Amino acid sequence: MALVVQKFGGTSVGSIDRIRNVARRAIATQKLGNDVVVIVSAMSGETNRLLGLAHEMVAVPDAREMDVIASTGEQITAALTAMAIQNEGGDARSLLGHQVKILTDGAFTKARIKTIEGSKIFSTLKKGEIAVVAGFQGVNEHGDITTLGRGGSDTSAVAIAAAIGANACEIYTDVDGVYTTDPNLVPSARKIDRISYEEMLELASLGAKVLQIRSVELGMKYGVRIHVRSSFSDAQGTWVVPEESAMEKVVVSGVTASRDEAKITIRDLPDTSGVAAKLFAPLADGSISVDMIVQNQGHEGATDLTFTVPKGDRKRALDILRAAVPEIVGVNGEQIQFDDEISKVSVVGVGMRSHAGVAKTMFELLARENINIQLISTSEIKISCIIARKYAELAVRALHEGFGLSLPPAERAGL
Repeated sequence: MALVVQKFGGTSVGSIDRIRNVARRAIATQKLGNDVVVIVSAMSGETNRLLGLAHEMVAVPDAREMDVIASTGEQITAALTAMAIQNEGGDARSLLGHQVKILTDGAFTKARIKTIEGSKIFSTLKKGEIAVVAGFQGVNEHGDITTLGRGGSDTSAVAIAAAIGANACEIYTDVDGVYTTDPNLVPSARKIDRISYEEMLELASLGAKVLQIRSVELGMKYGVRIHVRSSFSDAQGTWVVPEESAMEKVVVSGVTASRDEAKITIRDLPDTSGVAAKLFAPLADGSISVDMIVQNQGHEGATDLTFTVPKGDRKRALDILRAAVPEIVGVNGEQIQFDDEISKVSVVGVGMRSHAGVAKTMFELLARENINIQLISTSEIKISCIIARKYAELAVRALHEGFGLSLPPAERAGL
């Protein structure tokens, strides 16, 4: 007998019929001799509706009250799912974050999990019941409801799986696994059977929306085997697991393109120590994440500094710099230039560690399509390039084909 955590996202519980489908799947898993814990999200669109009500009430809602409102979406789904399981002939009990108990810090709307008390789940399972847990939510040390940020139900599921020692954490969604790239862009994209935590973490951070980043981090930290699969079929999906020797034979596992980037360049900076610190400290204090950073040697003791930020934070980043360091960027920010029409295209694969020439191949493939590279960033298992946004799809198709990602892994390994 195994202990299985099954998480169902918003589209998987988006209607009464779909919740009934979740119930049947959970019961079928239990009938195979498994203990089953189900984690549910709010029904698709419900969280947006709830937050919209809050913003109708006041322009800037109180964060604590926002969490009280937002958490009700998962509460409703948990109760409906438990009822559906009971209606299908099974036994189930719904549990909220404070009942489990999922203890978080006090950062409302973006709390982080500190500990999980699994005794309530175990006592429910011992009675032969399926435990249905509301995802996305927890409680702080003062008893206040907190939420884990968008996509937090994935985090709830993997954290609970780690806390109770589950054999697997199944993430059910509207796609049937992780693909070598977006199938909507490249119809020949292939589903990946097994992918390492590190590769999945890079893909998630680069725009692949199948798994939430924090859930992958938790899975890697605690060794939780994650199975990404479709709610609407019984087909095997993609297993996210520790790195295996066979994975290193495949140089590139996936290609992504993120269009949510903006590029900022500050020209004619003094070529002296401490300038970069003065620029990036106020951005960090404003919770703006900086990604790529490139400094170019300018002329006559001056340099140019270019970096990228999330596109939605670009305007705020400029406002912060103008206010915090006018002596560097100019009173009106006249030394700042920006470009919102960019895309970050990346290739990812643990095989890069042991194979040379990946960057050379990537640059040659982009050059063949006359795509100019503006910035480059690398890690052990990733190469990212900033290019003009209008070339993003062309770049993805060229890289996917050039690295043989349409081929089966056994054939690709020889490339």
